[in-house]
This record gives sequence, C-alpha cells and structure tokens, in this order.
Amino acid sequence: MIKLRLRERLRDRRLDGRMADYPKEGKTDDIPSFIQLTDLASENVGGKILFATDDFFAPAENLLKKNRPTYKPKEYTEFGKWMDGWETRRKRTPGYDWCIIQLGIQGIIRGIDADTAFFTGNHAPRLSIQAACLQNEEIPDIPARGSKLGCAATSEEYEAIDKLRSEKWCCLIPMEELKPGYSGTNHNYFPVFSQQKWTHLRLNIFPDGGIARLRVYGTGQKDWSSADPKELIDLVSMVHGGVCVGYSNAHFGHPRNIIGIGKAKSMADGWETARRLDRPPVLQTSEDGFLQVPGGEWAIFKLAHPGVITQIEIDTHHFKGNYPDTCKLEGCVLTSSEEEEGISQKWHMPNVKWKVLLSVTKLQSNKNHLFDSVALQLQNVVTHVKITIAPDGGLSRLRLRGFPSSLCLLKPTEKIMSSRRFPVIVPLRANCSSFKIT
Repeated sequence: MIKLRLRERLRDRRLDGRMADYPKEGKTDDIPSFIQLTDLASENVGGKILFATDDFFAPAENLLKKNRPTYKPKEYTEFGKWMDGWETRRKRTPGYDWCIIQLGIQGIIRGIDADTAFFTGNHAPRLSIQAACLQNEEIPDIPARGSKLGCAATSEEYEAIDKLRSEKWCCLIPMEELKPGYSGTNHNYFPVFSQQKWTHLRLNIFPDGGIARLRVYGTGQKDWSSADPKELIDLVSMVHGGVCVGYSNAHFGHPRNIIGIGKAKSMADGWETARRLDRPPVLQTSEDGFLQVPGGEWAIFKLAHPGVITQIEIDTHHFKGNYPDTCKLEGCVLTSSEEEEGISQKWHMPNVKWKVLLSVTKLQSNKNHLFDSVALQLQNVVTHVKITIAPDGGLSRLRLRGFPSSLCLLKPTEKIMSSRRFPVIVPLRANCSSFKIT
C-alpha cells in the first residue's frame, strides 16, 4: 500500500512538471521572421491595458508580460483556476469580450502572436484586432484599473471608453480562429501589412475565454521632421525605430534588448550569449591585455535613421561575472535590398565593407562605458552598425547618439553610390581624453 502511494506521488510530480513546462516551439520553418522585431505592447516598454470588459478569472494585464506564460497545476483563486493570461468568465449574456491596449512604443506593426499557452479547454475560439493612431488630447480620462480579478467593467469605465469609438477603428486582423494552448499549437501568428503608425489596439475575443500573451511585433516610428538638428539623438533606440537585423548567438538573451528603454532591469533585460566552446583550455592575454581567443559574437542593427554617430555608450550593468573581455563597433551604408540580402545570407557577405567606429576596447564588469568624440571626428553617415564582443558574455545597453543625416533624401542611384563609397573614419579609442567609466 505504501509503495502504491509512493508511485502515485511520483506520477503526480512527473505530470505536474510536464504541465508546467512552456509548450515547445513548432518547426523553425513555421516561425515568421517578424518575431525578431520589438514587442511594441510589452509592459517592459510601457505598454498597458486601458480597459477590459471582463477580468473574472485572470486580468488582461497578463497579456503584456515580458516573461513566457507559466502554469501552476494546483493553484486556485477564490474565483477559480489561476491562469497566467487574460481569461474572462463564460458569457451568459449577449455580446463578446474585448480590451483596449495602449502601445508602449508607437510604430508600424509587422505581425502579431496570440499565444494561448496552457489555455487548453478555455482558450478564446476566435479573435480580431483593430488599431488607431491617437493624439494625447484624443484620449479621455479613463478610471484607473487597479485590481480587477473577479470583476467586470463598470458603467463608469464603459462611459469613458465609449468616447474612443474603438468599434470604428481600422481592422488589422479580421475574425480568425485560434488554436488551443497545447505544445506546438499555442502560437497563433498573424502578419500585418499596414504601413501606418499605430498607438492603440482593440483586441476582440469571440465570444469569451483566454489568451496567455499578445505579442505585437514591429518597429518604432519617430517624427523626424520635428527633431531638433542641434540635439543628440540615440539613433539605434528601439523607440525611434532601431532594430536588430542579425546576430550570431542569443542563447540567454536577444540582442534587441540592448537598444531598449531606460536602464536594464536585470541580466534578462540584456543580450547574453552562450560560452564559446572554441576558447583555448588555458587563456592568455596579448601585450595590450586582450584575451587571445579565436572568435567572438556579433549583432547587427539598422539605425532608426541614417546619421553621424558622435557618442557611443556601452553598458555592462548587471553583468558582473559574465561581461565580454572586449568589444568593437563598426558601421556601413546599406540599401534596403542589401539589408534583405544580408538577412537571407545570415550576414555571410564578404562584399559588405564594415568600417571601424570604435576599435577593439577592453570592457569592465557592471560599468557604463562612454566614448565621446570631442572633435566630432566621425563625420560619416552610416545606416547599419555591427557590434562584436569577444569571446562571449553579455551587454545590458547600447546607445549610439548622433545627428540624423539627409541621406534618405538622396535619389536611389545616389544611395547606391553612397553605399559603395565610404570616407575614411577616424575610430574612437578607449584611451582618448573623453573616455569615461561610470
């Protein structure tokens, strides 16, 4: 009898562990390329829920969490099963459920992933998504949501949100069926072909149910016509439209994280690679103090706007025992077609002539490294940058401040000539008088 009970307990533990694992991805061929872009709605970049018709089992705020959904088999609330997502009650009245999302980064949406992970008998059967581009003065005063578990929207909330007339917003995704949250079916990908900038979304679920996460992938969009020509701008920031277009390794964290908003919250909010296996058994250094290793890791970014970089900031905050030994930054000018070729070739393109912006430089742990060109020596327009770290490790932030150029106003033939002709660059060096570590 005792042995039987022990076997039952072991079985339950194995079952609980299996249920708690995040569903495995499908085949890589089925995963769209737009998931490499920025999640414009994530709470990590300031996305928030303004309104939801119902939050009975789980609040809509869970849709925007950065972390993957989790499952707790034995966890219950006073209202029912605990779920890591947005789940409404089973409707017994006419209508359907919906919520309003304010994007953390306004921009162009390339694709959406409605993740139903762990919603296997209670997922929303269908969805549609509408969008709007609103000015601040168009947004009414909406009551603060507070704790909404077990609640439906109040008449006061309905009265406020009705002023947006969201039912009239542009349709990005018409009504589509959703797959349940089992392994291999939980990701529901929808490409978006609109070229407009959006600030708000309306997520409709028909008629009710749950979704674990809503990922809104795209690129930020800045109004460059209003930019002050004398003000330094972070040309690689995801808020302005910078985007990661390639990388060698992202084992512990995607390189797009390093162009994110504000200071990194932890190592998880940065770019971290696996340890390179080609490191020699016994490490040695050169006369300059650099580790002598055969290779490194890299990431390539498209700037939000072609420009001249005059200040480089590389931050290893939080990376104390796993920071890179050195880094190097290069730049070039690429056309859209050349960028597309680079992505398709995984950037194995010997014809791309990268020019050094920051020569190989020693890094320190948990420090912010600032390289400032006092004499404005970098007078060359670049559209793309490549950061290389050696041998491996992690960075929390990359800032490339400078001035947007008028390269985008050139004729197509002139752009191509410009991509072939790259004036001499005097690289920034770590030993210049304006090098700072904070």
